[in-house]
Amino acid sequence: MSDLTLTEPEVFTGHTDVICSTSIERIVTGRNAALTQIESLIQQLDDISTLTRSIGGKTALDWAMKQDFRCGCWLMEKREAAMKAITHNLDRGIWRDLMKQSGMLSLMDAAAREQWYNSLEKDDIPVVSEENILSTFEQLHLNKGEVFERGVINVFKGLSWDYRTNSPCKFGTKIIVTGLVKCDRWGFGLNWGWQRDRLADLERMLMILDGKPVPDNRADVTCRLGDHIHANRHCNRYEDEMFAIRYFQKGTAHISFKRPELVDKLNDIIAKHYPGMLPSQSSTTN
Repeated sequence: MSDLTLTEPEVFTGHTDVICSTSIERIVTGRNAALTQIESLIQQLDDISTLTRSIGGKTALDWAMKQDFRCGCWLMEKREAAMKAITHNLDRGIWRDLMKQSGMLSLMDAAAREQWYNSLEKDDIPVVSEENILSTFEQLHLNKGEVFERGVINVFKGLSWDYRTNSPCKFGTKIIVTGLVKCDRWGFGLNWGWQRDRLADLERMLMILDGKPVPDNRADVTCRLGDHIHANRHCNRYEDEMFAIRYFQKGTAHISFKRPELVDKLNDIIAKHYPGMLPSQSSTTN
């Protein structure tokens, strides 16, 4: 996977330009300028509140809020606590945007993406600085092959070995998953959950291995499958360029791969991480 390439947007590639021609300097300078102005604004509101309270008009928490809609606002809290929370919230948003632009999210499976987003909710997220942006995305760029391969392995390990079609050694011509769909008196419906995420992960991995752009999450296979099921509630088949899917009333789905050469590439990754599990190509016959 050392030769793994990404379609646009591209992952960080240099020391002066960052994702999608975004300037690191502009981001950091804008962030620091905004925090300085916010701190000044907090001090101004505090000074005004001191004045209005002295003349019987109470504070900004009273006269700046809509009647009966009083709620919390960090701009009206003590400066030290407010700046800590505001800085944390601002940096979290910037990191999310940078990660989205980097293209790295397309390489991650659902579990890795959830882990990344959860890490941003902690109190010790890195400060947005030029040094931290450079080091973070340089490391991500260096490890992008490993990130992708880990996603393949996670999807593979998530398969149930209760079905003979699901080989514990490789991806076969098809896989069987449970709980992808539901069925009631109105017909079929697509479930939310890990099986849905796993199907989206599979499509994304196959598209990357095929050198094609990764579908937006609003147009990936799960959305297309969901739309198909909604429009054809009593149909139990779906097909696109990558998959032929047949689903059943008990909730199971048989997902057949239509591009065996791409499945071979997935199995190459599995063989790399689990040497000896797959027989050599010369010893296999189809």
